[in-house]
Amino acid sequence: MNSFFLSRTARAGFLRQHAAQFSWRTQRVLFHRSCIRRNVQQEQSEQSYRAKHSSTLTPTMVLLGFMPVFTFVLGTWQIQRLKWKIDLIDELQEKLQRSPMKLPDFVNVDALSEFTFRKVLVSGRWDHAHTILIGPRVRDGTKGVNVITPLIRTDGSTILVDRGFVPDDFKDAQRWRDLTQSSETVEILGMLRMSQTRNNFTPDNQPAKGEWYWVDVDALAENAGGKNAGVQPVYVEAIFEGHSGDAHLRMSKGIPVGRAPTVEVRNQHTSYVFTWYSLSALTAFMFIHLLRRRARAPVARMPR
Repeated sequence: MNSFFLSRTARAGFLRQHAAQFSWRTQRVLFHRSCIRRNVQQEQSEQSYRAKHSSTLTPTMVLLGFMPVFTFVLGTWQIQRLKWKIDLIDELQEKLQRSPMKLPDFVNVDALSEFTFRKVLVSGRWDHAHTILIGPRVRDGTKGVNVITPLIRTDGSTILVDRGFVPDDFKDAQRWRDLTQSSETVEILGMLRMSQTRNNFTPDNQPAKGEWYWVDVDALAENAGGKNAGVQPVYVEAIFEGHSGDAHLRMSKGIPVGRAPTVEVRNQHTSYVFTWYSLSALTAFMFIHLLRRRARAPVARMPR
């Protein structure tokens, strides 16, 4: 009986001892698993934090990456525009070198753009009553206006002729509209031109007030009488082929001085090409420099 009791007592102690060992081992395993899980989570958090702070897709980087491509495309487009402008100037120069042509009795207005800068010979009588002064203009440092008078052709319709520049001392409109002026037939060598393009800094014409600032061929033709008076919207600029001394003498006497027989077409595309390609190179350098700086910069660790 006593031996049996001891045997049971020993067995209970043995079980308690093993149970304690098992509990201690279980807690140790669970503790290790918890540490591993916490380390994995912390490592994932650090990777996420590092990715957020090392990302290159910031608004600044996107803009700097886009600008070199965009400005390079603009520079290439300006090269194409430059070639087009050079071809246009060559074409106009070739037209200007041709012999003067005689205008038909009634001009096909729709085809005028094909004859821009073409020399023409016209003859007729001045319609002084519809003379207008357009300005301000500047020639050789002298301020003045241009005198535009309809020319009644003896063999055709009435057209508009820019007779040339006169200084401000002779810009009295009533003087130019004086009907006592000569009505003899005159012959004019000039070149065909089109309406000007008004920019934002040029005031609009005020025909009712007699104020003209830019060449609007259709409005000038209507001011001279329009279709009812046989006036066509055909605009000719008189050519002056004398030297500068003759020009100053004419201006001092109030005689209009025509324009030189040259092609005056703005061509600034070369400077545009240089500007856009320079911006492309500069922004590309900035983009690459910033990429290298971010690649060499130490990655910030997640704060504890």
